[in-house]
Amino acid sequence: MKLLFQSGILVLDDVSSPLPAAAMPLLRYDRRLNAWCARACDYRALVTLLHRQHIPFIDQAGNYRKLEQLKLAEELIPRPHQQEALIAWRNSGNRGIVALPTGSGKTILAVMAIAEVKRQTLVLVPTLDLLSQWVEVLERFFKIEIGMIGGGSHQVTDLTVCTYDSAVLQQEFIGDKFGLLIADECHHLSGKEYQLAASMCIAPFRLGLSATPELPDDKQHILYDQLGQVVCEKHIDELSGNVLSPYRVCCLKTALTAEEKSLYHASRQIYTDFLRRNNIDFNAPNAWKKFMYLAGRTESGRQAFAAFLTQRDIARSSRSKLDLLWRLLQRHAGERILIFTADNRTAYEIGRRFVLPVLTHHTGVKERKEFLQCFRDGTYPVLATSQVLNEGVDVPEASVGIVISGSGSVREHVQRLGRILRRAPDKPQAVLYEIVSGETGEESSGWRRRNHRAYRKWRS
Repeated sequence: MKLLFQSGILVLDDVSSPLPAAAMPLLRYDRRLNAWCARACDYRALVTLLHRQHIPFIDQAGNYRKLEQLKLAEELIPRPHQQEALIAWRNSGNRGIVALPTGSGKTILAVMAIAEVKRQTLVLVPTLDLLSQWVEVLERFFKIEIGMIGGGSHQVTDLTVCTYDSAVLQQEFIGDKFGLLIADECHHLSGKEYQLAASMCIAPFRLGLSATPELPDDKQHILYDQLGQVVCEKHIDELSGNVLSPYRVCCLKTALTAEEKSLYHASRQIYTDFLRRNNIDFNAPNAWKKFMYLAGRTESGRQAFAAFLTQRDIARSSRSKLDLLWRLLQRHAGERILIFTADNRTAYEIGRRFVLPVLTHHTGVKERKEFLQCFRDGTYPVLATSQVLNEGVDVPEASVGIVISGSGSVREHVQRLGRILRRAPDKPQAVLYEIVSGETGEESSGWRRRNHRAYRKWRS
């Protein structure tokens, strides 16, 4: 039996022995190729099965090797939670997901995993910021050239860091070159397109990293299929005050002005009336898609959509919210503060009103890097952002977070809390403020996003 790698799949042909029944769920017969095929990510399971059943085969699929000379350039003494995670991953056959809070050393855990298995390694990351951060860390600990794929770079070496977007395009050509796959912020792999970044990689060893791996059931099984089960999980409240900074959470409710309240309720009435007339229930799947479809077909639909935007914008950036923001900035003068909004418009409005630097997805790479460096060294003590700092940015100096607006996503809220929990010298207790417009839909969405154990004792 011969195993070949072709276009992101394994091709099994020249069959001299019957295929074991246990292998059939992993295989499909391709008439065009006249061969049995399987996903690249099932390489390990198939090879293990063939070995166990003493079925002879020629392996021409795996094009990676063991890095016998790979050594750490400096000693690493893992913290107890990191050691526990590494042992759990090892005992699970070097395959699985480790869930650790932001700031608790997931990258260092990955460095230890690379040093242990000594295989050519591909690290997947969601952003260019993380691409640069991972390259710097790997260069520091291994003192070898680190490959980069993404952001205009395309260099493949024994240890390579690649964005998810680039991996989807390149795995057909590089998916056979790595024995270890590390997926940072691995919850992204549940997306329809990003699945290919893992399924077309042959790596038998896999490590998923995320502070928030929880997904709906229909997405969770995709993640487990690609990387394995969660083998170790630690929560923010377990590590607070030791590995992470101590913290508190304050939910502050503000009132709309009489004018804002009148416009809010009038707009919301138009919006909700349209939903009722068209039997749109947002608890049902594809409800938003149905709303957008109907909103574009009729004048009443367009009015409903405009009303939806109006009432949402009022709740997100009311006058009293911005007044309270100013008071919080004065209260925490001298500390490093991150302001989070749900949309660019509000972020830029805050920037104009208070003369603050603003980071959005429109910010250029060079300017973004300069802003973050100025924040770290204290030149800019405050940064306002829409959603680009929710994950993957290392700013341990941040001690205050102010959430002006956000979705009802628990993951987003936990990620924002994580931005202020990294340990730093002389860092005070971290505090996250969540400002909510009272008597609006923000009250219910705020309640939903605090449905996590990290907020349990502050949830009211």
